[in-house]
Amino acid sequence: NASWARYVMVWRATPIWNNRMDDQKQARQQATLERLDRFSRFTDSSIRIPFTRFELGAEALIGLVPVVGDAAGLLLSGYVLLEAQRAGVSGATKRRMLRNMLVDFVGGLVPVVGDAFDAIFKANTRNTRLVRQDLLKQLGVEEPRRFPWGTLVGLSILFAVVTAAAMALFV
Repeated sequence: NASWARYVMVWRATPIWNNRMDDQKQARQQATLERLDRFSRFTDSSIRIPFTRFELGAEALIGLVPVVGDAAGLLLSGYVLLEAQRAGVSGATKRRMLRNMLVDFVGGLVPVVGDAFDAIFKANTRNTRLVRQDLLKQLGVEEPRRFPWGTLVGLSILFAVVTAAAMALFV
């Protein structure tokens, strides 16, 4: 029996076993990412508005119902967090995901403007991106970072609106 136990220990320590475990883990993580991509597409961008590049999802439509719709959207976003937990995502990433979920929920509570915010913020897509980045980091692969053009343009427009409003009030 002692020689058999030693054989099993040596067999598990071989690179073939480790590669097989890595392949299984990688396959599970890939399946998780595919599920999250489908879910995020459904909740955040499943309906394309004709003649525009803008897409709505089921969460934005559900969010049209005051308070209850936003709570349902928060519950839907919890699925992404649950999958992240199962995949072994780091605590820091899960905290960022929670922050995105809360921003989406609180932003959606604001009457009229909140519905537009829900359609634009897309918390599930953001959180799926965070999960992907964390899992790639665990595998030792860094995803190339793109320049945040959307943020730059959005902040520029916001700054222009605030400046125009301030000028209108004080001039």
